[in-house]
Amino acid sequence: MGFSDMFTRSMATEAPRPPGSATPRPHKMKAMLIVVAAVLATVAAVGGATYWMNRPIHLRIAVGPPYSDDVKVVQSIAQIFSRDRKYIRLRPIITDGTSSSAASLNAGTTDLAVIRGDIELPKDAQAIASIRKNYAVLWALNGSSKKGAIKKIEQLAGKRIGVIGRTQANVNLLKVILTQSGVDPAKVQIVQFTTTGFADAIKNEKLDAFLAVGPLNSKITADAVAATTKGGKEATFLSVETADAIAQKYPVYESGEIPAGSFGAKPARPDDKIDTITFAHHIVARKSLSEATAGTLTRQLFSVRQTIQSEFPQTAKLETPDTDKDAAIPAHPGAAAYVDGEEKTFLDRYSDYIWGSLMALSALGSAGAWFASYWRKDERVTNSNLRERLLEMLTTARKTTSIDELDGMQAEADEIMRETLHCFEDGAIEEGSLTAFSIALEQFHNAVADRKTFLLDMASKDTRPARSQVA
Repeated sequence: MGFSDMFTRSMATEAPRPPGSATPRPHKMKAMLIVVAAVLATVAAVGGATYWMNRPIHLRIAVGPPYSDDVKVVQSIAQIFSRDRKYIRLRPIITDGTSSSAASLNAGTTDLAVIRGDIELPKDAQAIASIRKNYAVLWALNGSSKKGAIKKIEQLAGKRIGVIGRTQANVNLLKVILTQSGVDPAKVQIVQFTTTGFADAIKNEKLDAFLAVGPLNSKITADAVAATTKGGKEATFLSVETADAIAQKYPVYESGEIPAGSFGAKPARPDDKIDTITFAHHIVARKSLSEATAGTLTRQLFSVRQTIQSEFPQTAKLETPDTDKDAAIPAHPGAAAYVDGEEKTFLDRYSDYIWGSLMALSALGSAGAWFASYWRKDERVTNSNLRERLLEMLTTARKTTSIDELDGMQAEADEIMRETLHCFEDGAIEEGSLTAFSIALEQFHNAVADRKTFLLDMASKDTRPARSQVA
């Protein structure tokens, strides 16, 4: 007899359920709902993780002074990143100048800053890119007479020098040049001017030389040269002959050349190439910025380099950072990885986390299975007791003399069968246990049927003599 026949036979003898009585739990429906919930939870987790990993990252970048070329360049980069929906977005924070920008980065109020390479660097500042290169341009004013004309930096002792730009960094640069050229800065009178309204400011000033700092094609420098040479004055551009020595002594500076005619063609200004000092404006980040974010930012910057340099040909020249270990401003590891072609892929960055998560899920699955088994321990114990009860009823059924008692045990056996099936569907018992139960249940049914037949036969025999005597 198969399992289905045996269970059908048992259920056929079961009394109908009274109205309002509880029905068995819909275990299959419950399991299906659990599976659907697990699938939805997995989809939600994957979707949430995907959004989290691809959400735009907003970085604050300090740049100044207001209305400067650096501000315009950074604002344009930020607009392009936003327009193209780049992963990294920039939010410019306007400051009073590069020193203020450096201070904000040092204080942790911004993530990035645009700073001059020759100012005091914030602690843990690391380079992402250089935004432009500046040249120190030093020229003297000489009349038509050759007598007393200033042609070398050494002749500036005792002279008055105008410095264009209010930043102290320009004054510090002039003092470095003077000192390395053998001129005591204390013997030179320095007068600073703003970059705007310069022509009117120098009308009443008697100055012998000027210093301007900016890109080679800087309009500010070209306008300053033109303004100072009005009225027949001649500009003599002074070569920094100690440029190589300065670069060796001060790593933030480099030696460079200003080509002839950089600030005018007729007449050529200068009329020949001259040596000078150069330094860069850098986009720097805090060391705590993740390598992945820094690498992505660097890649985005150089993906728009042509656009930015076309828009700002005179003020923007994006260059990769110096990745040498002895660089004056160390490159951020993320930027260095991009420059050196060693940027990590998604799997390189997250493979450890992925494998760790898989192992953790496997461990959680094993733990969950153990807990599930532990929680079903009571069901297994109950089912074992019910099976023992079935075996006890099997023995009782073979000895009883009451058909009513057999019917009662039959009803109890039906309840035992129902609970056993529930335990099997819940996973509390294995198929082997169900097989053992089916054997006991079949033996019980056989014993009940045989005993009922025996008792009915005995009842028939007991009534025959009485009928005969009556006849």
